[in-house]
Amino acid sequence: MGMTVAILGPTFQDLARNVNQNMSSLSQIFVGRALGYLGGSVIGGILFDCISHFLLLGVSLLATTLGLYLIPFCKRAVLLNVMMSVFGVSFGTMDTGVNVLILALWGDKGAPHMQALHFSFALGAFLAPLLAKLALGTTLSTENHTEPDLHPPALSQSPEANPGPLFAAPDDLNLLWAYASVGMYIFVVSVFLFALFFKTQSKHENPTASAQVSRRAKYHKALLCLLFMFFFFYVGAEITYGSYIFSFATTHVGMEESEAAGLNSIFWGTFAACRGLAIFFATCLQPGTMIVLSNIGSLVSSLFLVLFNKSPLCLWIATSVYGASMATTFPSGISWLEQYTNISGKSAAFFVIGGALGEMAIPAVIGILQGHYPGLPVVLYTCLGSAIFTTILFPVMYKLATLPLDLQQKENRCEDQKGLPSSSEL
Repeated sequence: MGMTVAILGPTFQDLARNVNQNMSSLSQIFVGRALGYLGGSVIGGILFDCISHFLLLGVSLLATTLGLYLIPFCKRAVLLNVMMSVFGVSFGTMDTGVNVLILALWGDKGAPHMQALHFSFALGAFLAPLLAKLALGTTLSTENHTEPDLHPPALSQSPEANPGPLFAAPDDLNLLWAYASVGMYIFVVSVFLFALFFKTQSKHENPTASAQVSRRAKYHKALLCLLFMFFFFYVGAEITYGSYIFSFATTHVGMEESEAAGLNSIFWGTFAACRGLAIFFATCLQPGTMIVLSNIGSLVSSLFLVLFNKSPLCLWIATSVYGASMATTFPSGISWLEQYTNISGKSAAFFVIGGALGEMAIPAVIGILQGHYPGLPVVLYTCLGSAIFTTILFPVMYKLATLPLDLQQKENRCEDQKGLPSSSEL
């Protein structure tokens, strides 16, 4: 999943050149992929409640493989946008499905497995650019990697004058090999999932029956809505900081571009490293404890960022702490909720969509506000506001989640006392 998402970044310029468009006009493919992702999350949430998880994940991965193979052959921007939308549907289905599958297999004992899943996502996102640019390289010189070079005379011709083919082999074969390599890896994984499906079908096994324990919190729907809001602000703040910290450091703090790039790297580096360490932490810490620690770290680091927003040293230290603090929140939130109420496919799709909407909406709004108020650290204010909101919201969620359990325990005690013989009967 991480390789699938991250491969677009380092190859975006090559795709724009492949369809004779500049990068600005081709940025709509991100919107198309995001809309497809939302649709896939909804579809996956519905289908995972009635179809084998292994089968649906295998089909989603197979569709993703086909999309990865076809994307380099698209020679029209419209066709590429449609392909990216379909690609987003399969990815949204996967994103919902893998979280549901881990909860179905391990239930409330699956916190380490959930952390491992999200660490593998970060690892794939880290490896994809290396595969696309460092391992496979590029056939074009570095002078051709600037925005003005994307406007040669051939690109200014109207599509009606010389429409060309819909599908054709790309001029840069390294673009093809980059997508084909990731596609082949995903195809191998899909084969294993299909094998698991046929294995369980032949033995008439239900792989989720042993782990699932029926429980439903009294405020089940309220918890889902609150977790939706929690992920909306958490994911929105995470993507906003990762997307804007480079430009903020260069324009507001006055850093050199190389320093700002290093600052951006250290944010995602500590983020990925702590997701890896969280696999071991989850074996001895409860998900709720990890969320509290993450909230405290995010609140303190974002507060220091706001108070000392002109200090390069503070920016380096606080960025490292902020990246580490944000790493475990999403998987811990899912594992925490599973302790109190069962998460179905529809439920998982609901809060996954919350995170996706935050990823789309908050960075877009911040970009507009930063343009209107260039002298203010709007990005840092947003991160601090999100940290305050999630820190206040989690105790409310915890109270709603534990209240039904307390009542249920009292009812069980009353029933046990009724079942005991009275003193006269003794």
